[in-house]
Amino acid sequence: MGKIIKHIGLICFLSALLQSCSSSDTFDESRPLQVVATTSMVADLVKNIGKDSIQLTSLMGPGVDPHLYKATQGDLKQLRAADIIFYNGLHLEGKMGEVFEKLERIKTVVPIARGIAKDRLIKDPEYEDAPDPHIWFDIELWSGTIDNILGTLVEMDPDNELYYTKNAQDYKSQLSELDIWVKQQIQSIPVDQRILITAHDAFSYFGRAYGLEVKGLQGISTLSEFGLRDRVDLVNFIVERGIAAVFVETSVSEKNINSIVEGCRQKGHRVYIGGNLYSDAMGAEGSFQGTYVGMVRANVNTIVRGLMLIQ
Repeated sequence: MGKIIKHIGLICFLSALLQSCSSSDTFDESRPLQVVATTSMVADLVKNIGKDSIQLTSLMGPGVDPHLYKATQGDLKQLRAADIIFYNGLHLEGKMGEVFEKLERIKTVVPIARGIAKDRLIKDPEYEDAPDPHIWFDIELWSGTIDNILGTLVEMDPDNELYYTKNAQDYKSQLSELDIWVKQQIQSIPVDQRILITAHDAFSYFGRAYGLEVKGLQGISTLSEFGLRDRVDLVNFIVERGIAAVFVETSVSEKNINSIVEGCRQKGHRVYIGGNLYSDAMGAEGSFQGTYVGMVRANVNTIVRGLMLIQ
């Protein structure tokens, strides 16, 4: 019954949104492009390319889990006013994906993951048609989405093509430098200590790109189920490998990771909370962690400190 009610609610939301939008809506050249992005990571990408030539709104703020996010009436207003909507795609935004698929009929709606080669995506063993959406943790892969955003902005606002192009090139250079820095930092961790344990499996791209073994208690989505067997298996893995630290996430409850720490303690192995990692959302706007570059640097510093604990 609950699922039926939720489905009806989504239909009503879509109907209201589509009725409030008209295919005759056109871009008013007298004002900046009105751009909406879903997650803070997507918004950061768009901001670095569009800068002051666009008016940008991000739907999901610090600490918001996009897997669980439900569209609000305020979102309807923002989406209705948008000239362009950018979202991650790959089912990251949960039910919002259905909203965007409908809106593509009448607005410029862009999943920035579109165009990434399928062989670069990590498959989810539970859902064959839904790959791991956490592509921002492979900096090179994330940088590859810039051209998608750039092309859309230029198409909508060709007068600013040179400005957008220069911004995109500058940001690609920043991300290339960041990628090199991350590799150097992770290489400072002894090989046998490069094991990253988190609340949910958001860091597989990070592990593949930078050479860490990654395990999460939950799957790639915080909607995924886990049980006693999963907890027992993870506790045994930590104890057998002598892992010194596990990590919580700013957008996921600490409760489940704390149960892992307690399970290890009961087996005579002391494991520490290595720190908070930003996984599905960045830090507060205006803070160091409130930018993609700052978030990545903060995560890497936390991971290095945590995994370098003397065992």
